[in-house]
Amino acid sequence: MARNQDNEMYSNSINIIGNTTNIVGDIISESDIRIDGNIKGTIQTKGRVVIGQSGIVIGNIICQNAEIGGKVEGKITTTELLSLKGTSNIVGEIYTGKLAIEPNAIFSGTCKMGEYNSRNED
Repeated sequence: MARNQDNEMYSNSINIIGNTTNIVGDIISESDIRIDGNIKGTIQTKGRVVIGQSGIVIGNIICQNAEIGGKVEGKITTTELLSLKGTSNIVGEIYTGKLAIEPNAIFSGTCKMGEYNSRNED
């Protein structure tokens, strides 16, 4: 029974990287992550990644769903939905099940969509 409570606790938690925070290294989590600061490294979670307007990621993102409002340079792999907000600036590769792009979003790179792309490609 405690095991179910632990899983529920992780699924409801959110990790927040504030806009004054800089991280060099990889982040691995079971729960959602919001980034308003700077990350240089890989972000991997079974949940959702949100990059705020002030967020900058140089590296790879691997997750279930992602909403990008800031800048990403690297490879983004989502098993379900990737949403690029109008303030986003993406340079690199995208592998996703579904893609939503708002007007004014900037994307320079390659994109592969569909179920077969839900795996982590190198």
